[in-house]
Amino acid sequence: MAIKKTTKAKAKKPTKKAAPKKAKEAVKAKKLVKAKAKIKVSKPKKPAKEKKVPARKKPAVKAAKRAAKKPVAATASKPAPRIIEDRMIGWVTHYFDHIEVGVIELTEDLAVGEMIRIVGGEDTDFKQIVESMELDHEKIDKAGKGKEVGLQLKKKAREGYKVYRIKA
Repeated sequence: MAIKKTTKAKAKKPTKKAAPKKAKEAVKAKKLVKAKAKIKVSKPKKPAKEKKVPARKKPAVKAAKRAAKKPVAATASKPAPRIIEDRMIGWVTHYFDHIEVGVIELTEDLAVGEMIRIVGGEDTDFKQIVESMELDHEKIDKAGKGKEVGLQLKKKAREGYKVYRIKA
């Protein structure tokens, strides 16, 4: 009689390839849940409340009320423009602070004893009589058109300020 060899059947371990479909689906579901948790879902915003706008009054009624409240006058925030009727005779080209002398380029004749007005900047507007006038460091009585003369000034003047002759 022949002896039969019996072999025990070895139990196979499940490999990754042979994982059941249910396990794969469970892993995918977990990943999906994690991904959704990372995404912030914004809630829809509530619509803004509408402000109540009062009914508009007719323009004629508003204008009449304004006229009754305030008399028409120039506003304090903007000064009235200066109206200069005098003739421009030149402009300041330089000013020496330490000796209070302005250099004026003339577009018309000027003589000692005439009244001039210097206007410029926001609050510079003054009048004075020409008491002394110099051309090339020599005192003169009259200067003609196109000359640059030095005048002793009462107040400070800057480049570009306009010089006018005032009619007496």
